Amino acid sequence: MKHKRLWAGAAGLAAVAAGACIWATQPDSAAHPESKAPPVVRTEQVETLLQTALEQQRKQNFPGASRAYRRALELDPRSKVAWYGLGVLAQQNGNMGDAQAAYERALKIDPSFTSALFSEATLLKSSRPDQAVKLLKRATEAEPKATAIRMQLGLLLAEQGSDHEATQQFRRAVAADPSLLPQVPERLRGSVGPPPTPHRTETTG
Repeated sequence: MKHKRLWAGAAGLAAVAAGACIWATQPDSAAHPESKAPPVVRTEQVETLLQTALEQQRKQNFPGASRAYRRALELDPRSKVAWYGLGVLAQQNGNMGDAQAAYERALKIDPSFTSALFSEATLLKSSRPDQAVKLLKRATEAEPKATAIRMQLGLLLAEQGSDHEATQQFRRAVAADPSLLPQVPERLRGSVGPPPTPHRTETTG
């Protein structure tokens, strides 16, 4: 699916791109519902703009990426990918309020949008850890096989002292990917990892 590939690309760029981004959020002025362009043409234009925005992010041209995302929203105010992309750019620039507002706009369009749930949780994990836990739980419900998200949820729960819940999350993540076991806090690792294989006693007769 095109949209899924696009927002997945934007999510990956969150960890790669760095630097300044010019973005002043004005969500209510972004829509132009009276546009006379046929729906199919507008859809193609939005897809092209989203691809352009991602390419600009890869080149670390953050103002150019922001302009492309904004133009996409002029054509389609309900583009969750564009709202998410603006959130990523704002977060990279340290504009946490703008970033959260953009992620929330994306989640109003698609409440199970995993990348927005995860990114907003990352944004809030220090200042509002309880809210971050709720967002990560929603993300694991939307993507049960997303072991990285489940690990982050477990780590946050462990930080809060919710060891029982954390262990449950770690077990599911490690069952799917045993290489994650070293990331589990040491005090919980024995409850998460596979039990040791018993030694067989050989007898000679």
